[in-house]
Amino acid sequence: MPDKNKKPKEIEDLPGVGEAIAEKLREAGYIDIMSLAVASPKDVADAAEIGENVAAKIIINARKAADIGNFESGDEILEKRKVIKRLTTGSKALDELLGGGVETAAITEFFGEFASGKTQIMHQLSVNATLPYDKGGLEGHTLFIDTENTFRPERIVQMAKALGLDPMETLKKIHVARAYNSSHQILLVEKAYELTEKYPVRLLIVDSLTAHFRAEYTGRGTLAERQQLLNKHMHDLLRFGDIYNAAIAVTNQVAARPDVFFGDPTTSVGGNIVGHASTYRVYLRKSKGGKRIARLIDSPHLPEGEVIINVTENGITDA
Repeated sequence: MPDKNKKPKEIEDLPGVGEAIAEKLREAGYIDIMSLAVASPKDVADAAEIGENVAAKIIINARKAADIGNFESGDEILEKRKVIKRLTTGSKALDELLGGGVETAAITEFFGEFASGKTQIMHQLSVNATLPYDKGGLEGHTLFIDTENTFRPERIVQMAKALGLDPMETLKKIHVARAYNSSHQILLVEKAYELTEKYPVRLLIVDSLTAHFRAEYTGRGTLAERQQLLNKHMHDLLRFGDIYNAAIAVTNQVAARPDVFFGDPTTSVGGNIVGHASTYRVYLRKSKGGKRIARLIDSPHLPEGEVIINVTENGITDA
């Protein structure tokens, strides 16, 4: 007879979840109780092919087992945030601008025009994530969702050698998937959960976040659908970061704003959806030589500011 006081550890242990439903949930990316606890009834119902009422009960039981959904005092949240890590960008100045580096369990968006250094920073973060904690790394693997065919292993080799790392060992810790359209891009985030069973994934990159959405959903008539899908995609990314205490880094394109007559007329693609879902937002601009200007324009607790960084053959460094 099962012990009613014993907390469920696997999704099969939850009331209402049998082996068949558990298998369907895992295929859809719900591999543990926490991932179910933060899901929506409709998504779980669609994934497991069950009614929304049944899915809602499963989620309630998952939340009880995961001890979430209750109000917490500020000091309890402060204690929980002690597990948050910071990933170095390679530039001490940029790290300081970000409060110590790219934060785990958060989305950091790097946006700018062509050749502003977005993809270079993604390559550098991929390499740095393999470093030990005392060197600013996360001692883990990287998942790299490539939407514009910009990932170059040769660049990883250069950056790894500059840090005294074994290039081949570094490449083995970076797992790349080419996304061919927006639906495939969304699906790859679900597939990311499966890889966490094999590797200690500590960084998830999407380069670039909005390219497919921008190309596929053109015209005002499709804007609402595009924004809805982007919103879900961003929340899926943040959920992954929350569950695995992983850093989420995304790049984004810019578009011209014809209504702006003074100051910089460019803005990131995706509008308020991407802006609100990103925890930190860094605007990159080209400068002279290999220099780039990085400006922090949004953060929950850090002031706006900008620094100059270098993009060199050896990677991202201080200017």
